[in-house]
Amino acid sequence: MRYYRRVESGAPRLFARNGEVAYDLTTVHDDLRSVTDLLAAGKFTGQSVDEVTRSIISHAESVSPSSLVDRANRPVVPDEVWAAGVTYEISEQARENESTLPAVYRNVYESERPEIFFKATANRTVGPSEAIGVRGDSEWNVPEPELGVVIYDGGVVGYTIGNDVSSRDLEGANPLYLPQAKVYDRCCSIGPCLATADAISDPHDLEISMAIHRDGEPLYEASTSTAEMVRSCEELVSYYRRSNDLPEMAVLLTGTSLVPPEEVSLSEGDTVRIEIDDIGSLENPVVTV
Repeated sequence: MRYYRRVESGAPRLFARNGEVAYDLTTVHDDLRSVTDLLAAGKFTGQSVDEVTRSIISHAESVSPSSLVDRANRPVVPDEVWAAGVTYEISEQARENESTLPAVYRNVYESERPEIFFKATANRTVGPSEAIGVRGDSEWNVPEPELGVVIYDGGVVGYTIGNDVSSRDLEGANPLYLPQAKVYDRCCSIGPCLATADAISDPHDLEISMAIHRDGEPLYEASTSTAEMVRSCEELVSYYRRSNDLPEMAVLLTGTSLVPPEEVSLSEGDTVRIEIDDIGSLENPVVTV
């Protein structure tokens, strides 16, 4: 199933979509307003999130599936977002080209240990249709489309789309500037839904596409597949867990699969749209922060 969250009249509501039918789960009980509520119920009953939903869905009011996509907010509110770096060859090559220390990225790409870094807190993360930010003190800002793994209570519960917005000139000047290149206001977007394993054909064989539009015209368009990733989601999650007390709800982005050319840099007013098979599309306007 796919789970969507909308905020209406200041209060969140939870929706589930199964194929071409969708339901407002908050109509079952007024306290049922997030995927976390379903996950907490399953934790005590030994059920998966989809099993909990199937047990109550007959009592929920049906809604139009298109309304979920048009008005979706963040599907989850993660306590933390982390990310993996140089998990695709195109990303490794781009980092080498931009960096004054290119061997650093080649070593990570070929090593046993992946790069796992902190990306965002809940207040730095936005959802569909909300503005992502580019740093005012950076001259080269890019979106990074990524498959996101949603983790609850230490276990993988589904997948979403992530945009790891980054300042490439800062990271390229010195790898020690990575936190500033990655972590700032509106630096990350996720959405439009949480897709459970039942809704994902294979997380390692999903088409990813990204388009940047400026003044209504395409500035950049490209596509690839998660099959190009040199590490598995399971491997990345296992390293994220090591010696790390995970928060209740987290998202791990699995690395950027598409890198715009050097002449492309996000500007205020641009729009970024990312699509991943079996999950949907995540679209955000751009502002300067």
